[in-house]
Amino acid sequence: MKKILFRKLLVDCLVFFLMTLLSTSIIIWVFQAVNFLDIIVEDGRNYLVYLNFSLLNFPKIISKLIPFILFFSFLYVIGKYELKNELIIFWNFGINKIDLINFFIKFSFIIMLLQIFLTAAIVPKSQDLARSFLRASSINYLENFIKPRIFNDAVKGLTIYSDSKDESGNLKEIYLKKGSGENFQITFAKEGRFKQIGNSQFLELNFGETISVINNKITNFKFKKTDFNLSNFDDNATKYKKTQEVATLDLIKCYHNLKNFNFIKIDDDFKVENCRSDNIDNIIKELYKRIIIPLYIPVLILISLMLIFKSKENINYPRYRVVIFLIGFSTIILSEMTIRFINEDFLKNLKYFIIPIILVVSLYFNYQLRFKDTKILK
Repeated sequence: MKKILFRKLLVDCLVFFLMTLLSTSIIIWVFQAVNFLDIIVEDGRNYLVYLNFSLLNFPKIISKLIPFILFFSFLYVIGKYELKNELIIFWNFGINKIDLINFFIKFSFIIMLLQIFLTAAIVPKSQDLARSFLRASSINYLENFIKPRIFNDAVKGLTIYSDSKDESGNLKEIYLKKGSGENFQITFAKEGRFKQIGNSQFLELNFGETISVINNKITNFKFKKTDFNLSNFDDNATKYKKTQEVATLDLIKCYHNLKNFNFIKIDDDFKVENCRSDNIDNIIKELYKRIIIPLYIPVLILISLMLIFKSKENINYPRYRVVIFLIGFSTIILSEMTIRFINEDFLKNLKYFIIPIILVVSLYFNYQLRFKDTKILK
């Protein structure tokens, strides 16, 4: 009977958790997907790149929401059980409150491991795949991102300005600047339009002049018609892997090498992007987010179980629920704030690494003392 009751409570918590997580994630993803429309509107990429990039950011959204949604779900469902007198069934069947806590803390460890797998494996891989679509893509709809009376620089090394643009895509009073520094080229034209020849894009310019500055020497020539080849330019998308996109094992190896540890054997030809001494803080912070932050999940579930301390008959029960929510919410904020204090010194970071472990142990033994039960997890 005990297993049936525990399973019923767990299923209710999980159903509410999954429904809330999915619905909230979709809402946030939709808002984020709207922001990603710049990939098409301003960067001129095709719809497939936008769709893949947007969808591959979904795992990151889920990983960010899991701690809060999990805590809120357990708090809500357990509170609902108490308000409907369903928890009394547990106690009437002789179930010890510590047995309930033992059951859920074991479950919390499973969720914690799943969260670590999500943040350490799935999210970095999905972020890398999303970015790879941008790296491999080209600006297929360049004419779409040109906005009149705005300096457009989505193409690396090239700035394009147009005074006006009609419905047919014809540009008026065009200004182009290629290059920077001491060597650059400026082109003016009265009119122009984009055209596609095979896989190459050109800007057909009419009635203009090109001024070139190379090694302080100025040359210029006028033209009635010329084609400006845009296919030789790259876009401004990041071409290298960001730290958040690097695999967790590679980050660990990188940190190991940078700190000159001898814990593991690493191949001599091992290389990873952003593995530099000036980036070591970001590397250890990224590892902290992926591996240590999920350790707060058992803490949050134990905090939500504080609801079984008091009955709804207690006059302060509504205020007590609010206090528990604030404690859990503050714990989530604490877990995120500690990231700011992480640095390259491993020994100094240890005190932040063990905070969730200390909280779990303290809460659990507090429950043991409160319920006067000396049972331990089996």
